[in-house]
Amino acid sequence: MASKDKIRVGFIGAGGIARGHFRRTNDDPRAEVAALCDIRDEPIERLIEANPDAKECPVYKDWREMLDKEQLDGVQILTPHTIHFEESMEALDRGLHVLSEKPMVCRVDHAKELIKKIEESGKVFSLAYQRHQQAEFRYIRERLQSGDMGDIHYVQAFQAQGWYRGTAGTWRQVPEESGGGQLNDSGSHLVDIIFWTTGLVPESVFAFIENLESDVDILTAASVRFTSGAVGTFSVIGHAPGWWEDITWFCDKGALYMRNGKLLEMNSKGETVEPTDLPSGSDPDTHWIDVILGEAENEATALNGLRVIQFTEAAWLSGDSGQPSEVVFD
Repeated sequence: MASKDKIRVGFIGAGGIARGHFRRTNDDPRAEVAALCDIRDEPIERLIEANPDAKECPVYKDWREMLDKEQLDGVQILTPHTIHFEESMEALDRGLHVLSEKPMVCRVDHAKELIKKIEESGKVFSLAYQRHQQAEFRYIRERLQSGDMGDIHYVQAFQAQGWYRGTAGTWRQVPEESGGGQLNDSGSHLVDIIFWTTGLVPESVFAFIENLESDVDILTAASVRFTSGAVGTFSVIGHAPGWWEDITWFCDKGALYMRNGKLLEMNSKGETVEPTDLPSGSDPDTHWIDVILGEAENEATALNGLRVIQFTEAAWLSGDSGQPSEVVFD
């Protein structure tokens, strides 16, 4: 490490998402945020307002200059989606560990190239899929993959929020910066958590997509067939009055429900309980530091990012063609 005692982290991007990352990283006694970069002054000012310790950090407008001048051990990539690939590749080339916000990349070929670079570098690359560290989803994954509930037959994944109005006029609705709309943004978490908890492999997807007056996808209704024979639906609604998320896993011997953050389990007799024996949870920043220090196995890898963009690209293709699209999981 560059520091005798702490992992020194540079932030590439200082927008709203960076405030929580800063707090969690800087509050960890094993790490420190050593430098900040953003092309605009306002995000830096807001970050410092939310986290006064940030005023001690040197600030850059060019992330490459930050990497040239600062002695860092790792970076967090918190920028618009379409530049994640370039920033990740360069950071790994410079021998730095990387924690990237979702989506990892916006193209399948970029995901494969990045995975190759990660393997060559030997550095830790993690994704900020915080649900991998959330106790409820960890419980769901353990129950499903233990085999105790039998085969999974159907998954229902529903997410709604006021994304269309809330992101109007921002980079999130500019395809050249966002790489896509709601499905590629908040929807990335929904798609990822289904694959991560179940281990199911999608075979084909048939999607209807509506952009409304935007240049990116706002509404997605997708039907999915998995290689196991299971089927499911993904509903990503970006034009809703507020947040609501509802996910269900139906199995041979029961079902699991996440109803807007509340976990319920139904047994084979139709009896429903709220599980209390949940595993411990964490957060992406702490987990990334744990992995760098060899204290944990990486549970949010670039492979998870590849799986998400493989599905997303297939859904976009289906939406454009009006036909089912094969999901190539290789």
